[in-house]
Amino acid sequence: MADILASLRSLMASQSPPLDALLVLSEDYHQSEYVSARDKRREFVSGFTGSAGLALITKNEARLWTDGRYFLQATQQLSDQWKLMRIGEDPPLDVWISDNLQKEAAIGIDPWCVSVDTAQRWERAFAKKNQKLVQTSTNLVDEIWKNRPPAEINPAVDHPLEFAGRSVAEKLKALREKLSSEKARGIIITALDEVAWLYNIRGSDVSYSPVVHAFAIVTLNSAFLYVDKRKVSSKVSSSLQANGIEVREYGAVSSDAAMLASNQLDQATGVNFGQNGVCQNDTCDNDLIWVDPASCCYALFSKLDANKVLLQQSPLALAKALKNPVELDGLKNAHIRDGAAVVQYLVWLDKQMQEIYGASGYFLEGEVTSKKIPETMKLTEVSVSDKLEGFRASKEHFRGLSFPTISSVGPNAAIIHYSPQAKTCAELDPNSIYLFDSGAQYLDGTTDITRTVHFGKPSALEKACYTSVLKGHIALGNARFPNGTNGYSLDILARIPLWRYGLDYRHGTGHGIGSYLNVHEGPHQISFRPQARNVPLQVSMTVTDEPGYYEDGNFGIRLENVLVIKEADTEFNFGDKGYLSFEHITWAPYQIKLIDLSILTPEEIQWLNRYHSKCREILAPYLDKNEMEWLKKATEPMKG
Repeated sequence: MADILASLRSLMASQSPPLDALLVLSEDYHQSEYVSARDKRREFVSGFTGSAGLALITKNEARLWTDGRYFLQATQQLSDQWKLMRIGEDPPLDVWISDNLQKEAAIGIDPWCVSVDTAQRWERAFAKKNQKLVQTSTNLVDEIWKNRPPAEINPAVDHPLEFAGRSVAEKLKALREKLSSEKARGIIITALDEVAWLYNIRGSDVSYSPVVHAFAIVTLNSAFLYVDKRKVSSKVSSSLQANGIEVREYGAVSSDAAMLASNQLDQATGVNFGQNGVCQNDTCDNDLIWVDPASCCYALFSKLDANKVLLQQSPLALAKALKNPVELDGLKNAHIRDGAAVVQYLVWLDKQMQEIYGASGYFLEGEVTSKKIPETMKLTEVSVSDKLEGFRASKEHFRGLSFPTISSVGPNAAIIHYSPQAKTCAELDPNSIYLFDSGAQYLDGTTDITRTVHFGKPSALEKACYTSVLKGHIALGNARFPNGTNGYSLDILARIPLWRYGLDYRHGTGHGIGSYLNVHEGPHQISFRPQARNVPLQVSMTVTDEPGYYEDGNFGIRLENVLVIKEADTEFNFGDKGYLSFEHITWAPYQIKLIDLSILTPEEIQWLNRYHSKCREILAPYLDKNEMEWLKKATEPMKG
């Protein structure tokens, strides 16, 4: 690590102007949350493997900013050459730079790896002391990364209409109507899931996310896909061409953005104006280029005339979040198969914990009968999560996991985004809580579920915390709220039962989920973060419900279901707003042994019994006799 920092500092000094600081971001050229191995530059320089974080390297310091999900993980992974900066507790990066670096300091950044709004925010902050954000011509980390993984050539594939539910032609027509209404003549689309969704293509360029490294430009009259052409088969090429989409090399997006800015892109393609019925002649007053400031990189924005840019959230973000009926059916079916896999896993794990470790098991509270276990029989966080993947892999339409499985025992469960590694992971312990947060990619939907279990005798504290998390989970899932309500307003519902005891958690409560796309999908969310105010929750959106509680060094608890937003059947309709509610589409039991029934209300017990009854009914066709017997026992009605 010392060599990496020394090499970077040497490169910083050789730049013109010499750099006083270098920013290394987590994102790729598309501002993705999860990136391919060759784009993990921040991980390479810092050793911190979390998905969110920002590294700052100065002439004599190295600091890493990350959020509350990763505080514990970062303290474990950062060497003593690095200082952890806790977002929400320590000064933000731009404030720290403005306060601590000298006047006129030059701060280097790869403009391809930073979004427009982040770059502009930093520029405003740095201007107070005439500090400058300097766009480097190459990424300095790439220059010193000797064993950087090569770019993979993975094929792009068509996503059939039977799963997509809407044709490319329909999506392009709706997009062009939106462009026209906003006086825009073109849009640069940079978010990988938006490109995949718009053109009904999928790929495997990023682990866990079925996307292709690609950009898109759509004008009122033409459409382009910028991708390594080696990834595009003749079949995919034909279907793209049939929808009027021209395939160009990935790197051509830079020059084409400049041509778009000077209004030469359509002319260069020989496109006839008006062919799409949106703009009937070339005297249109549509003169803006639409760019999403949160996902478009600064490099492409810099090719445009800033006075003629519409900086606004991509119209595809909301269109993609509002699932069509085919997508909703697919998601529900995928979650049923996924729930069956989770139950099969729990049945298997329960048996293993009893047979190998002498645990009392999923149902009984008892002391563990200690056994001497041969090394070959021991269960680890990784070996059991591989087994869970095996159960999922046996299901129809399975295409892989939707994120690295969080399989965590005892103290590791307190690390919110824990990622077990085969060489260092913990062995399962019947005396400790076990938390698993996992999901899969199926052709008809993406899944994400968390359950927390104990195979021994949970403590009173563990039960009280589990039950408080469960109460918040039920409260949010049962919410009814008027149209126009955002996720910021609902976040409190999941926390109130924890707040009563002076407890809380440092992550948001819910995120959207893709339709065989990214497991984390915006633009809406349920969170205490200000951006959760930006988009109201709407019918046919998906959102997770996942409160938790984490006690560092001891245990962690999280419960997560995926919900679909639907119209609520309310007795009244105050203000004629219309009311909304949630429908659970995740099916797996909550462990009754971990519930302190004295803390639950009769209504909460009634809800659990109803939910458990549905689990039995819905999962029955997918389970064998033994698994079904286990599920019946796991979902026996509770009496309050």
